[in-house]
Amino acid sequence: MNCQQDAELQERPGYLDDLEALLALEGKCFNQDRFSRRQFRWLLQRGHAHFQLLIDLDGQLAGYLLLLFHRGTSLARIYSLAIDPQRQGQGLGKRLLEAAERLALEQGCSALRLEVRPDNAAALRLYTAAGYRKFGEYADYYEDHAAALRFQKRLYKAPGGCVRQVPYYQQTLPFTCGPASLMMAMKGQAPELELSRNLELQLWREATSIFMTTGHGGCGPRGLALAAWNRGFKVELWINREGPLFTRGVRDVTKKEVLTLVHQEFAAQMQATDILEHQTEVTQDHLLQTLEAGGVPLVLISSWRFSRQKSPHWVVVTAIDDQFIYLHDPEVDEEDQKSRVDSLQVPVARKDFSRMACFGQEKLRTAVAVFPKRR
Repeated sequence: MNCQQDAELQERPGYLDDLEALLALEGKCFNQDRFSRRQFRWLLQRGHAHFQLLIDLDGQLAGYLLLLFHRGTSLARIYSLAIDPQRQGQGLGKRLLEAAERLALEQGCSALRLEVRPDNAAALRLYTAAGYRKFGEYADYYEDHAAALRFQKRLYKAPGGCVRQVPYYQQTLPFTCGPASLMMAMKGQAPELELSRNLELQLWREATSIFMTTGHGGCGPRGLALAAWNRGFKVELWINREGPLFTRGVRDVTKKEVLTLVHQEFAAQMQATDILEHQTEVTQDHLLQTLEAGGVPLVLISSWRFSRQKSPHWVVVTAIDDQFIYLHDPEVDEEDQKSRVDSLQVPVARKDFSRMACFGQEKLRTAVAVFPKRR
């Protein structure tokens, strides 16, 4: 694109008034996997979705970029990029990618991710030339069941030496984040382990120790630690509260009695193991030391910063560098336009993680570290 062509195009955010123009451009650019009017309207009204438009001198839409920011993380996702077919070859795609990087950096993001069809040669050339690198594949992603190639560009340096290669497992039920996280950690230490929904439910039955205000119970740190130890793994535990957890949020006397009984049973079982339990807050230094020693840590966080729901949620720490802590989040919130791509190696600023890894009125900080199997 020459300077005159570049000056002819105005770059600005997209608004609800641009809905008709976006629909028209979408129809020109895509034969399938198009956004509907309802989807465009919803995305234009969301606080963490951003449209960046290129408008020519006649007021016509020449291209658009849709960028998603995910709450509580330092990850941005290029969800869609479209250029008017009559304006292709003028460098507009490159300009929108540069806009995406600028906007992501303004939001404190460490990386941009996107998906692309394997047969979209022009897009592959564009992303590769802009510094995006393939880091995975997502099967059966598009309407015609084609796979999506997953690309990423780090806006800061990649994580250093403390990186654990941990396979990903998506929880299949709203209350099995703990079992799903434990399965990832165990698989990272024992590649031969077969991950299945049967195992997910078995672990949940073994480790459940928390009554939620509604719905099914969740898994506490001692239950997860015991489940891993019973399968032969070396386990370490940090917890800064004694006694049964989350009793302040439970009013029913019977439920409190159950919590107490379960806690007492788990505590008795822990005494018969060699699980190393630290009666202290887990710190980022503890997590870093665990990774350096070959362990995979599970950390309990408040899901508020991810989903605006006040509930305990387990995640897996896979890497730590000077600025970010990287997580596998077992939950894939499709209503929030997330896919598995957005739940792997999620970067969270270290200052934000400190606030996130603290739950409830009790200010609970806890983690379970899974090491290779005992000999």
